[in-house]
Amino acid sequence: MALAILVTPSFARVVKKLHPQDKPVLDAAVQTVANAPALGEEKRGDLNGVFVYKFKLNKQETLLAYRLQPDKLAPQELVLLAVGPHENFYAQLKR
Repeated sequence: MALAILVTPSFARVVKKLHPQDKPVLDAAVQTVANAPALGEEKRGDLNGVFVYKFKLNKQETLLAYRLQPDKLAPQELVLLAVGPHENFYAQLKR
């Protein structure tokens, strides 16, 4: 069963600013996560329930944050929260 993919407004803003040649790389990362949601690393503490998947974008490690709803054991929706380089990523994600 395929997961429904939802995006947050902050995620959509970042994707809108990406270069056209970078969008297919991001789309491939999203498809990878949608097909196997357990690939990402689950965070603890303040970011409990958030998963982060790492991939390369322009030879730079990029992080993709997402949440599985209604729960991680039987997800029906993949909510894309944020995408970006590691620098200040978690601080911005907490906001």
